[in-house]
Amino acid sequence: MASSGTGPRRVTIDDVAEAAGVSRQTVSRALNDKGEIGASTKQRVLDAALELGYRPSRFARGLVRQDTISVGLVIPDLLNPFFTEVAAAALEAARANGWHVVVYDTGDRAEEERATLEVISTQVDAVVGYLSLPEDEIDKLTRGLPVVLIDREHRTERFRSIRIDGESGVHAAIRHLADAGHRHIGMLDHAERSRPSIRHEWFDTAMAACALDASAVARADQSVEGGESALEDLLARHPDLTAVFTFNDIIAIGALRGARRLGRRVPRDLAVIGFDGLQLGTLVEPPLTTVALDTRRLGVLAVDQAARLLTGSGPLPGDELTVGAELLVRESS
Repeated sequence: MASSGTGPRRVTIDDVAEAAGVSRQTVSRALNDKGEIGASTKQRVLDAALELGYRPSRFARGLVRQDTISVGLVIPDLLNPFFTEVAAAALEAARANGWHVVVYDTGDRAEEERATLEVISTQVDAVVGYLSLPEDEIDKLTRGLPVVLIDREHRTERFRSIRIDGESGVHAAIRHLADAGHRHIGMLDHAERSRPSIRHEWFDTAMAACALDASAVARADQSVEGGESALEDLLARHPDLTAVFTFNDIIAIGALRGARRLGRRVPRDLAVIGFDGLQLGTLVEPPLTTVALDTRRLGVLAVDQAARLLTGSGPLPGDELTVGAELLVRESS
């Protein structure tokens, strides 16, 4: 489990000066490429700064002019409306602080995430977002920057996390279906990763709690087309299904389209429940029942944690850094 400590002290200009055996002023001149010092002294300072992982604190200068604070917001897929909603909330919260935000889309690819962190580590004061690389690699790439991870537990003191806990919402969704008389319920999980998702695990435990078989599962690309195709595959293998829970709302909307193409009426022949709580779910027909997350709270908490790291304030308590979910029942179930 992640510790609730305040984390290691950030390397300062005084640390670099001590390591190089020079004054603060000499360190400043060397790092700002001033010409008043010798080449060997400058190199000694630069070597010390590199070894210690020191970065000049742009935030400290920004205490006078807050509009100089920059945050890098890393999103895996801006074409997914869920991440767009989270990004919009983070941008709103950052603007309220007078900060600049630079948004990066990694395409949910490790190599793009590496390239992004390499670039932004020299351009921003903090990094916030969805990062999938190992923590030691993130640590090296961000070079001492404050980092806030969204929807991921941090394992070292170096980072902070904003957690998503949708388990109670998924249990409510399955109980809702069971209470409506459904006994054959399937799931469309995501196909992007090698292992089943945490939402799949929540589905399994919720089904077990209702004494139902949870074996009817198909993997779907996170797109409308992916949901449509996966539903057809799932129903071909399990034609007795009367309900389906999906990894997210985008896949669920694809399932609605797939059910229509197969001649299954929703919700009479097939109930459909998504996960995320996108506004888009209110615009489809029938309106989508969903396990809804507060995307605005996600973005606001992430920016608040970044501010606390930048100013050296203690982190929020763990329970205040968890975003829960609730079932929103609409006409698709």
